[in-house]
Amino acid sequence: INKLTKQGTGTFQYGYNISVINAPTVYVQNFINQTWMQRYQTNISQGGLTLLWSTIVSMFTLGGFIGTSVGGTLSVKLGRRGTLLANNAFSLTAALLMGLSSTAGSFELLIIGRLLSGMNAGIALCVQPLYLGEIAPTALRGAMGMGTSVFITGGILTGQVMGLKEILGKEEYWPILLSTTCIPAFLQLLTLPWFPESPRYLLIDKGDEESCKKALRQLHGLADSGDALEDIEKEKNNLVGFQAKKPWELFSDRSLRWQLLTIILLNIAQQLNGINAIYFYADYVFGQSGIPMDKIRYATVGTGACECITALTCGMLIECLGRKVLIMGGYVLMSICCVFFTLTLTFQDFSPVFPYLSMACVFAFILSFGLGPGGVTNILTTELFTQNTRPAAFMIAGSVNWLSFFLISMVFPFIVIGLQQYCFLVFLAVCSLVVTYIFFVVPETKNKTFVEIQNEFQSLKTNKFCSSDGAGTILLSTSI
Repeated sequence: INKLTKQGTGTFQYGYNISVINAPTVYVQNFINQTWMQRYQTNISQGGLTLLWSTIVSMFTLGGFIGTSVGGTLSVKLGRRGTLLANNAFSLTAALLMGLSSTAGSFELLIIGRLLSGMNAGIALCVQPLYLGEIAPTALRGAMGMGTSVFITGGILTGQVMGLKEILGKEEYWPILLSTTCIPAFLQLLTLPWFPESPRYLLIDKGDEESCKKALRQLHGLADSGDALEDIEKEKNNLVGFQAKKPWELFSDRSLRWQLLTIILLNIAQQLNGINAIYFYADYVFGQSGIPMDKIRYATVGTGACECITALTCGMLIECLGRKVLIMGGYVLMSICCVFFTLTLTFQDFSPVFPYLSMACVFAFILSFGLGPGGVTNILTTELFTQNTRPAAFMIAGSVNWLSFFLISMVFPFIVIGLQQYCFLVFLAVCSLVVTYIFFVVPETKNKTFVEIQNEFQSLKTNKFCSSDGAGTILLSTSI
């Protein structure tokens, strides 16, 4: 738990920066208008204001894509821990720029600050799950991997709470609110240097056996470090002669076809499964349920708390139930919620009961997302690849995730306008297709080493090959 707490501030900032920008929306737009008036002695047009505000918000997504694109390469050159430490420079610079934007009378500083915040989040989302997956014992790899989801949801909840008027949600405080992203960066800079580098990186990538042994003793204790070292050495033996691969090299490697297809589909589905639509409809549903407009923000904080609690619950269940059961179960429940939410929104005016049923669907959908897709997706990206392909896999997965995030943010308003509540039937189709794919293709990875998981996929490929040609071989035959 202590390791997770000190290393989780990177992904915490991702969740925090997603939610913290919502509270001061009106205040920042007023600031843009005032700045424009001071510069050009005229009010900015509504279209221009919308464009600038959209730019400020969307720069975070662009920065995330850039960060993910370089995160895997940095993790090989600087190490996992070294990259996470260096990454805080982006967060601190972003906090400084956004905090000074009002004093300087420059909304351009907000744009640059959001871009840098996104780069920080992109690198963190790429490297932190990689780091946690590599330092965790096999039996606890799923629970530690869930730390990423826990800190993302914790960041979202914290951003929602900090944006309340009772804390930093007043107009005069918005520059301070946006600059608070520096706090977790300072915490990580103070604590992470006391933790070791990834032992797998030290032995397999750098060939430094002594540093690897020292790191293992620090992480697992003297009694268990021997077994962990043997596990790493067996993976290293399977990778003799192989160097860390670039992202484009994974696409040409036929032995990684199913693993690559799996993480691409799961990361696309993580953004296109309807969770963004649920948050979009949440305020409307809460209003229809009789919650006063000035109190809806507190109900929204409740959704953040709901997702955070579910992520914690998933962390406790994942080593008991396994990855496959949780992610499939989550998507099945989300499919059911899509059906009921469509029905309750359609009959919203028929009975006073339906708004409350819609509100129940909102929380049920968020619980279902946090139970499986929200946390297990990143863990599978760690587990389905070996040391020489894992950084490149995270770069691909992260790039797909951020591009899907950008796509849904651009297209979603038009989907809602065109289909209204029936947009959830589209998300129903996405969730159903993902469940089918996971059931037939993705193996259970609980309590299996990375090499054993690789062998499972080679067996899948072999079985398909045998069914057509009657022959096939397992490429990685080492059993651990």
